[in-house]
Amino acid sequence: MVNLGSLDNGKYVRYTPEQVEALERLYHECPKPSSIRRQQLIRECPILSNIEPKQIKVWFQNRRCREKQRKEASRLQAVNRKLTAMNKLLMEENDRLQKQVSQLVYENGCFRQHTQNATLATKDPSCESAMTKWVQMPGMKPGPDSIGIVAISHGCPGVAARACGLVGLEPTRVAELLKDRLSWFRDCRAVDVLNVLPTANGGTIELLYMQLYAPTTLAPARDFWLLRYTSVLEDGSLVVCERSLKNTQNGPSMPPVQHFVRAEMFASGYLIRPCEGGGSIIHIVDHMDLEPWSVPEVLRPLYESSTVLAQKATMAALRQLRQIAQEVSQPNVTGWGRRPAALRALSQRLSRGFNDAVNGFTDEGWSMMGNDGMDDVTILVNSSPDKLMGLNLSFANGFPSVSNSVLCAKASMLLQNVPPAILLRFLREHRSEWADCSIDAYSAAVVKVGPSSLRGSRVGGFGSQVILPLAHTIEHEESLEVIKLEGIAQSPEDALMARDVLLLQLCSGMDENAVGTCAELIFAPIDASFADDAPLLPSGFRIIPLDSGKEASSPNRTLDLASALEIGPAGNKASSDYSASAGCMRSVMTIAFEFAFESHLQEHVASMARQYVRSIISSVQRVALALSPSYLSSQAGLRTPLGTPEAQTFARWICQSYRVYMGVELLKSNTEEGESVLKTLWHHSEAIMCCSLKALPIFTFANQAGLDMLETTLVALQDLTLEKIFDEHGRKTLCTQFPQIMQQGFACLQGGICLSSMGRPVSYERAVAWKVLNEEENAHCICFMFINWSFV
Repeated sequence: MVNLGSLDNGKYVRYTPEQVEALERLYHECPKPSSIRRQQLIRECPILSNIEPKQIKVWFQNRRCREKQRKEASRLQAVNRKLTAMNKLLMEENDRLQKQVSQLVYENGCFRQHTQNATLATKDPSCESAMTKWVQMPGMKPGPDSIGIVAISHGCPGVAARACGLVGLEPTRVAELLKDRLSWFRDCRAVDVLNVLPTANGGTIELLYMQLYAPTTLAPARDFWLLRYTSVLEDGSLVVCERSLKNTQNGPSMPPVQHFVRAEMFASGYLIRPCEGGGSIIHIVDHMDLEPWSVPEVLRPLYESSTVLAQKATMAALRQLRQIAQEVSQPNVTGWGRRPAALRALSQRLSRGFNDAVNGFTDEGWSMMGNDGMDDVTILVNSSPDKLMGLNLSFANGFPSVSNSVLCAKASMLLQNVPPAILLRFLREHRSEWADCSIDAYSAAVVKVGPSSLRGSRVGGFGSQVILPLAHTIEHEESLEVIKLEGIAQSPEDALMARDVLLLQLCSGMDENAVGTCAELIFAPIDASFADDAPLLPSGFRIIPLDSGKEASSPNRTLDLASALEIGPAGNKASSDYSASAGCMRSVMTIAFEFAFESHLQEHVASMARQYVRSIISSVQRVALALSPSYLSSQAGLRTPLGTPEAQTFARWICQSYRVYMGVELLKSNTEEGESVLKTLWHHSEAIMCCSLKALPIFTFANQAGLDMLETTLVALQDLTLEKIFDEHGRKTLCTQFPQIMQQGFACLQGGICLSSMGRPVSYERAVAWKVLNEEENAHCICFMFINWSFV
C-alpha cells in the first residue's frame, strides 16, 4: 500500500511491487514521459490513482538517474579492467627494459675488456645478442586510449617492429582476424594457403604463399613463401608463428615469380593471451628483410625503415582489432544507413583498386602502351573480362555499359621539403586547383548516365565542393567520405543543365605528427544510388615519406609557416626554423588515374589521360613549391605588402585590443612580448581568427585551434570568407551585432552553429568579437574567439 502520510510532507512515496512494475513498463516504453502521458498513466492504472502526478514525475527522474549511474559504473568498471591490463603490460615492458639495461652494462664490460686486450679483430658471440636495440615508436600517444605499446628495432638485420596491446575480443577471434591479412594489411595482395598439416599437440602447420603490392611505380612487388605454426598453450593462450621457407633449412627451393622480388620473413607472429574479465592481451612481432638492393637508391630508406613496417603492419593489425572490438560493442548503423563492416569493405575496395592500378600486374590483364616520345607517364590498358566483371560497370537507367576496357595513366615524382600531410590536405580541400571538371564528368558518366562520348575541353569553372563524412577509424587516421561536386556540365551543350558528380573518397595520413605514415587520397565516381556493390574505378595520390627515421616532428611547424607567409625580414628566424625542421624532408608521390572507355577510342583516351596526368603533375609541383619552406624563406626577405603587420606585432595588437575592450587579459599575464606572444596566441585553446574589414570579409589569420575548427590550412585560409562559416541565422545575428562591434569595439555572441570549410557543422558555447586596433588606433581587422567549440 502507498504510504499516504508521506504525501503530505512531500518527501517520499513508498511504492508497492505492482506500482513499480507498472511504472517500469512505461519507463521502458518512454523514459521521459510528458505530463499528459503521466496523467494518462494514472487514469489507465487504478493502482496509481492515489499517487500525485508530481510524485510520478520524481520517480521517473530518479529512475533516469539510477540508469545513468548504472551505465557510468559499468563504464568505469570497463576502464578499470583496461587500466589493470595496461598496467600489467607496462610492468612486463619495465622488466624487459631492466633486462636490456643489464645487457647493455654487460656489453659495455665486454667492449672494455676487448679494448684493454687489444683484440678488436675477434668478437665475443655472447655480446652479439645485444646488438638489437628496441626504442619506442616515435609519435605514440601514451594512456589508456592508446592502441598499445609499440617499439621499433635498431641494429637488427632487415626491419622489425613489435607491439603489445589490449583488445576486447576473445583470443580465437583475434587469431582469426590476424590471420586474415587481406582484411587489414593494405599492402597485401594475396595470401594462398597451399597445405595444412596437423601437429601432435593439436596445432597446425600451414604452407603459405603471400604477395605484397609495391607502394610506388618505381619499385617491384614482393612475395614470400612462409610456414605458419598455430598452437594453443596450456594457459589458454594462442601462439601463431611465421617465418620464410628457405632451402638453407633443408626445405624445397621455391622458384621465383616474374615481376616479384623474393623477400624474407624472419621469426614473426602473435602471442594472444586471455585477459581477466574478457578480452585479450596481444603481443605482435614483425621482422622482415625487404631486399632494399632491388629498388633505386632514393627509395631504399622506405625498405630499410622499421618505422614504416610498424605503421603499415604492426599498428595496422592493432587498429583493425580495436576497430572491430568497438563495432561489436556498439553495433550502430553509421553513414548513409551503412553498417561499419560495409563501409570498411568499401575502403578496402578503394585501396585495393588503387594498388592494382599502381602495380599493373600482367596476370590481371594489364598491358603497357607505347609512349609518345616521353616516358614520364606510363599508360596501361586492361581488356580482361575478369577486370570488367569485377567492376560491374552498368548504368542506372538500365542500359548496358558500352565501355569494354580500362585505361590507367600513372607516374611517380620526387618531392623535396614538403610535408606529405600538408600537401594532401591541400589536394583534398582545393580540388579545383588540380582537377579538370570535364574529366570528372567523363569518369562519372560510366556509372551515372547512358553512353558518353569523350570530353576534351574544360567546361566553365568548378562548382562548389561539399564533403559529406561517412565514417572514420577510432584514431581518425583514415576517413571515408562522399565528395559532391555541384554543377558540373558534361559538355558545352549541357552547360545550362549541369549535374552533380559524386565521388567516394578515402583519405588517410593527414596527421602531421604521425611518423612513417604515407598520405593517401583515393577516390572513385559513384552512382547516386551508392550500392554496396557499386562499381569502383579508383584514382588518386599516394605520398610516401622517405626519411621517416630522421623526421623530427615540430609542433611549431605550421606556426613557422604562418610567420613566413605573413611577415617580412623579422620573420626570417621563424622561417629558417621551419626550413631546418623540414629541409631534409623527401617524399615520393605516386599518381594513378583510371578510365573506362570503348575500345575504338583507345588512342584518344590515352592521349587525354597522358596530358591530364601531366597537368596534374605540373599543378602539384606548383603547390609543392608554394608550400616548400625553402620557397617561403626566399620570399621572406621581400618587402611586406602594404598594410600587413609583422606577425609578432599583429599578435600584440590582438591582445592589447582585447584588454582595452574587455578589461581582462587574453593571454596569461606572465607572457613576454615578442615571439612568445605569437606562440602563446597560436597555442591558445580557443579558436581565434581574424577577418578583414572589407565589403566581403575574408580570413587573414587563425591560430591552430581556429584552423582545426575551420578544417583548413594557413595557405588556404584566405580563400574562406566570413559569411561562408555562418548559417542563415548566424549571418543575421552577425549583421545585427556588427554596428555594435564598430561603435562599442566588441560584442558577445550567443552560442550557435557555424560551418567548417568542409561543410561540417560546428557548435560553440559563445563567441566574442572585438575590433583590432593598430599603433595609430585605427581599426585594422575584426577578431573572433569561439569558446568551447566542437564538431556536431
